[in-house]
Amino acid sequence: MSTRSDFDIIQRWIMAESRILDLACGDGTLLKNLKKHHGVEGYGLEIDPDKITAAIANGINVIETNLDKGLSQFSDNSFDTVVMTQALQAMRYPHLVLDEMLRIGKKCIVTFPNFGNWRARTSLFIRGRMPVTKQLTYQWYDTPNIHFCTVNDFEALCAEKNIQLIHREFVAERIPDKQLKGIWPNLFSDTAIYLLSK
Repeated sequence: MSTRSDFDIIQRWIMAESRILDLACGDGTLLKNLKKHHGVEGYGLEIDPDKITAAIANGINVIETNLDKGLSQFSDNSFDTVVMTQALQAMRYPHLVLDEMLRIGKKCIVTFPNFGNWRARTSLFIRGRMPVTKQLTYQWYDTPNIHFCTVNDFEALCAEKNIQLIHREFVAERIPDKQLKGIWPNLFSDTAIYLLSK
């Protein structure tokens, strides 16, 4: 299994021998693990040349694609599951990317950092500066994150679009967040993980 807890949760939600598309696949670690443990047929999309090279080295079929330009090259319901980990907040039009994910996949899995976490809120309130944390490692001026999303924001978007929340899980690494993330996920989770369908 991988060391990223969101990857471990995703692997539990993927059916064996299914067709997977991984958007912003990075170095292909998730797909590599899904192939090894679930025998999936998987493809990755990525824009960063160095990450594409790393994904190919990991044995992943990867296509260079700018996700902000859409996914018109794929027909409806081409995949069992479309996955996007830690990248939705970096998309120019995340709501449109979500629409495309649900058009080409029967289900989709999305993970993102929860900007509503109390530690981020406290840092902004006390220091008056954008927070830099383990999950949000960039400074405000070099961050790829252009849409700061909370758990509540994402669920409101899903409700507005009539997207079904099949499963949701939340990750937190420190106390008291670990104990309270299930009760108040918007306040205590570091990472949110959703399995969605139309």
